[in-house]
Amino acid sequence: MKAVLVDDEKLGLDYLETLCSNIPVLNDIKSFTRSKNAYKWCEDNPVDIIILDINMPDINGITLVTKLREIKPDIRVIFVTAYEKYALDAFGVHADGYLLKPVNQENLTKEVEYALSDVNVNAPNHIVVKTFGDFEVLVDGEPVTFSRSKSKELFAYLIDRQGRAVNRANIFSILWEDGVYDRSKQKQLDVIIRSLKSTLQKCGISEILEMHSGSIRVRTELINCDMYKYLEGDKEAQNSYQGTYMTPYSWASFSG
Repeated sequence: MKAVLVDDEKLGLDYLETLCSNIPVLNDIKSFTRSKNAYKWCEDNPVDIIILDINMPDINGITLVTKLREIKPDIRVIFVTAYEKYALDAFGVHADGYLLKPVNQENLTKEVEYALSDVNVNAPNHIVVKTFGDFEVLVDGEPVTFSRSKSKELFAYLIDRQGRAVNRANIFSILWEDGVYDRSKQKQLDVIIRSLKSTLQKCGISEILEMHSGSIRVRTELINCDMYKYLEGDKEAQNSYQGTYMTPYSWASFSG
């Protein structure tokens, strides 16, 4: 799972990162010495848990968590601090754990595993994507309504890429085919990407989208997709394929 660590003291942050690297459930760790940088990164990337100090100069840990909960309500939170006096504040933002420095490996591992104990990233039917025939996305059995047709097409293309990252120029060539990638179209693409992010956030599945250095990908491990299952050799998925794949999109092809 993906963890973000925040501590303005570099030595303390390095030590915390070392401890977290020894926790098997954490397979992707990102560290920050400034709260505002951590927040900006979390805006555009999936995060399962944040482990942070409270007493920091730019944005304190309590404020940072309060802001993060507005965009990622399911994020797990563990505070690591040198002061007992913040315990009540941590309780006020519904922290999942509270540890006093210096932290040891055993206690941190227990807190992390407990905080993430009810997070099931492999829930098989939470996010279902159907690509055979028409393209459809369902969350807990309910179809997702995209506010813009091109944001839906963008998501379809990301699904088609099977988790591989795509850059903005490549996205543009798919959505507008022979169009000119000028300033006007760049702004239109910004609108499409924001619309997609907004739709996924409203459905509570913003973690499915990952953005980094101008590229975008989907986290395939979170998706129950007929095409992915077909490629894995699933007999039911193979039997369901009737020769049509994402029919609304001219760029889509699947040989089966």
